[in-house]
Amino acid sequence: MTPSSAHVARIMAVMEEAFDPAYGEAWSRRQITDALAMPSTNGLVVDASGEPIPDNSPRNGTLESAGFVLTRKAADEEELLLIAVSPQFRRRGLGESLLHSLFERAQEVGTTRIFLEMRRGNPAIHLYEKVGFKPIGQRPNYYRLASGERVDAITFGRDV
Repeated sequence: MTPSSAHVARIMAVMEEAFDPAYGEAWSRRQITDALAMPSTNGLVVDASGEPIPDNSPRNGTLESAGFVLTRKAADEEELLLIAVSPQFRRRGLGESLLHSLFERAQEVGTTRIFLEMRRGNPAIHLYEKVGFKPIGQRPNYYRLASGERVDAITFGRDV
């Protein structure tokens, strides 16, 4: 199913604000659209109060989007591809709320384990650890920053 252009716009609005270009972690509009078109990929967008904004929401535009999570399911596992909260909505519990929504939906569809990968030094580690993710591996020098510097990737897992 092709995602609506409004849904992609809401995700992109958050992404453009939330990801520092120095790390090269933001996805392009095309990458988001292509990922959401796959039946195994799920995207949840929330407003400033943490309420989900459905893909088919008649509410206009990108201003109400405060955060999103994007995942991909394979068999009984799920990968957390991206999560972001716009800077002006941080420190309100939206990231934790997005993750708990992910865990609830994952249980409903038979997911038993969720994985994610992040660059070493990403401050989101505190959120991931708070909700039960544990480091399970690393990839040395995996990410290349805009400066050319290489940074390790850390893989985390959590049972659902």
